[in-house]
Amino acid sequence: MEFTYWYITLAIVILINLAVSVFLAKRNDLERFQKGAQIALVWLIPLIAAIGLWLFHRTQDPLISSSKSFGGGASKSTNFTGTGD
Repeated sequence: MEFTYWYITLAIVILINLAVSVFLAKRNDLERFQKGAQIALVWLIPLIAAIGLWLFHRTQDPLISSSKSFGGGASKSTNFTGTGD
């Protein structure tokens, strides 16, 4: 029973490392050497480096705002101006 927990823990760490490695490999803002060095760090210092690098790069990404104002009204992107009548 004891070995089962070790296998589950090892599988989780490997999945996290693999996910972060793919995340780093797909980034366009890193050079080839940077990608290789950071992926090597993820595998050399398994859990700490994976979570640390993932959090660091997530904070570097621009924020995507999902809240937009609802309703009609005047749009600022049109060139029409009118006074009504």
